[in-house]
Amino acid sequence: MPYINLKTTAVVTEEKADALKTKFGKAIENFPGKTEAWLMVGIEDQKKLWFKGDNSEDSAIVDVDLLGGVSKDGALKMTCTVCDILQEELGISPNRVYVKYMGYSDWGWNNTNF
Repeated sequence: MPYINLKTTAVVTEEKADALKTKFGKAIENFPGKTEAWLMVGIEDQKKLWFKGDNSEDSAIVDVDLLGGVSKDGALKMTCTVCDILQEELGISPNRVYVKYMGYSDWGWNNTNF
């Protein structure tokens, strides 16, 4: 039950959104047992974000939520992958990207909880 939410100052076209969704779908496999089969992706573009008090370049923050714990190894691999994806697809420098992780013990779906 992973969820990846991207907030960025960049403009994300439908073509880029589809590419991001597909690449995030593969990237979630950095966490054992997680696949695109249960992944939900949110993309919020043209946000007002200031990084270190500066908004002269595009920036992004990515939330990665997982059912269960977040391993340090998985998070490190995921951060590298997410930064690569954002640089490749949106031209955002890795030094303008934050990636946050949260693990949850309960996750609801279809009138029940996992």
